[in-house]
Amino acid sequence: MAPLEEDSDYKLDEQVGFALRKAYQRHMTIFSEHNPGGLTSMQFSTLYRLATEPGPISQNALGRLVAMDAATTKGVISRLQARGLVETERDLVDKRRYMLRTTPEGRKLLAETLPTMKQITADTLAPLSAEDAATLLALLRRIS
Repeated sequence: MAPLEEDSDYKLDEQVGFALRKAYQRHMTIFSEHNPGGLTSMQFSTLYRLATEPGPISQNALGRLVAMDAATTKGVISRLQARGLVETERDLVDKRRYMLRTTPEGRKLLAETLPTMKQITADTLAPLSAEDAATLLALLRRIS
């Protein structure tokens, strides 16, 4: 079978999804090499958001803050709870709902891993100038 002829108007390397996936793969390789606190990137972002929010928050609200669907958020929270990094309490207003907060162990782990997380970002963006890195982050925020 003959190979598909390249479309002169379509170059795979110029497609946003392809470029984003390659950049994400680079970032995740760097992330996994550092393995900050044994956390996945989703666990870290969830724990960080939870720790920086005032007071306990619902799982639904937390999921929105970290851009995860309900099922994924539930799984991440379950793993963080199993490690003693997150705790739940009944909502005082709606007894059917549980509110989440970080534990002292969770906050301690965050404090220990933040320098590594900063280094992961620096390593990921290392091929770019400081100006290009700032532009990239600004553009990504605009399309997300």
